[in-house]
Amino acid sequence: MKKALSFLLILALASTAVFANGQQGDGAMAKEPVEFSLINGAEPESLDPHLIQGVPEHRIYESLFEGLVGYSWEDASPVPGVAESWEASNEGTTYTFKIRKDVMWSDGVAITAHTVVDSWLRMLDPATAGPYVWFPAMFIKGANDFNSGEAGPEAVQIRAIDDMTFQMDLVGPLPYVIGALAHYSFGIVPMHAIEKYGNEWTSPENFVGNGPFVLEEWVPQDKITAVPNPNYWEAEVVQLDRVIYLPVEDLNTAHNMFLNGEVDWDTNVPLDQIENVKVRDDYWATPYLGTYYYVFQNEVAPFDNPNVRKALAMGFNRQNLVDKITKAGQLPAFSMVPNMAGYPAIQDDNEDIAEAKKLLAEAGYPGGEGFPKFEILYNTSESHKKIAEYIQHEWKKNLGIDVELNNQEWKTYLSNRNQGNFQVARAGWIGDYQDPNTFLDMFVTGGGMNGGKYSNANYDAAITEAATMEAGPARMKKLVEAETYFIKEDQSVMPIYYYVALNMIDMEKWGGFNHNVLDTHPTKDIYLK
Repeated sequence: MKKALSFLLILALASTAVFANGQQGDGAMAKEPVEFSLINGAEPESLDPHLIQGVPEHRIYESLFEGLVGYSWEDASPVPGVAESWEASNEGTTYTFKIRKDVMWSDGVAITAHTVVDSWLRMLDPATAGPYVWFPAMFIKGANDFNSGEAGPEAVQIRAIDDMTFQMDLVGPLPYVIGALAHYSFGIVPMHAIEKYGNEWTSPENFVGNGPFVLEEWVPQDKITAVPNPNYWEAEVVQLDRVIYLPVEDLNTAHNMFLNGEVDWDTNVPLDQIENVKVRDDYWATPYLGTYYYVFQNEVAPFDNPNVRKALAMGFNRQNLVDKITKAGQLPAFSMVPNMAGYPAIQDDNEDIAEAKKLLAEAGYPGGEGFPKFEILYNTSESHKKIAEYIQHEWKKNLGIDVELNNQEWKTYLSNRNQGNFQVARAGWIGDYQDPNTFLDMFVTGGGMNGGKYSNANYDAAITEAATMEAGPARMKKLVEAETYFIKEDQSVMPIYYYVALNMIDMEKWGGFNHNVLDTHPTKDIYLK
């Protein structure tokens, strides 16, 4: 009897030990949750697709929502999303989309063509005040009239042919339109949740999305977490159990977190660490379709004088900046649009200190005398600060101009830049799609992203005409004409360098992550190898 009890005790202890090591009763090992954490830079200004702007918000959007199309993780080309297929007609000015029969919101409510119509009309409604509304307003026929208050929503040429068929009419052929539809300004939103909860619909307890993940937790200034959405139409491809977005603005803090194994993906690298990380296998510097630039407030003296803007653009050495400050392979920029397929980027070697001094004197400020002290506005970042300090020093040394620096946290910075509350402001633009137009159309008179208040009727006319043209050399020539007005004649902004994407991630550990020119990496496709 004692032997039997002892045997049972041994079995019990063994069973306890087995379960303590995570083995299930059927003999299979319990799966450890696969969590993927990343540095997202800044606290998002919102999770509402119609109220956001910026790269940090875009990363979250790709997890929580899906538009008619999405981005391929391999090359950032457009891939079917809520729409399973589409076709063009009327010489490329009308597109008809077939909506998937199995798409629904995370609460089980069906998504139809009517959902798309209602969502886009919400975005275009001037009452929504979306910061990116100018984008769809420049694509869809009648959208600008509605958004500007000149017409009602019936003017917008979008329609539900039936529950599963959505159609839109464009202002012109717009050869890049399908790639643009992956952008959050064309986001589809849960109107039923918005009607029920109002502005609180993006709170975790009320949240409804249609992306591969659904919002789990949002702790401001700490983290946002998302877990798989079981009602996503392609839920079986999602392999992560949780995605964690960390709003860490300090690059050194973020870098140390990556080195210590606290995060899986660091989306930037401190400038003073570039040389150290170049020897690491988990560091990646790759081509990026983006331009780092400064915006001038074109309506405020002395920056309302194009000679002043040109003098400042000529008054520092970009090659020294990318060689000694950024040091990651960035290229000096003299145009807003980088070299792109079929687009011969304008070349204007405007680093000419003697000419800069001459232009400044012609503007009434010989040797910088009498030039009012002004500020460079930038969002909080050690990298932006070092770049601004370099340009501050160069302008003082070369032009005799005094500059102060003003850093602001992300939300405040975006608000002030959009409203034009600055004299000179740091900016960066990453292509929303792979076409030169993505770098130019936002600067038309009255454009929502045109915080510098640039206005030139010739520029506006060239951009408008290009929108009506089919793909080909003639269209590209018209866009070059527009950029010539914008940069060579008016110097409305000051291009500084073309980006490279800087990422720290162990690609021996993580799959579904590929380098592409938009630096977009949908978490839907990321998996643990």
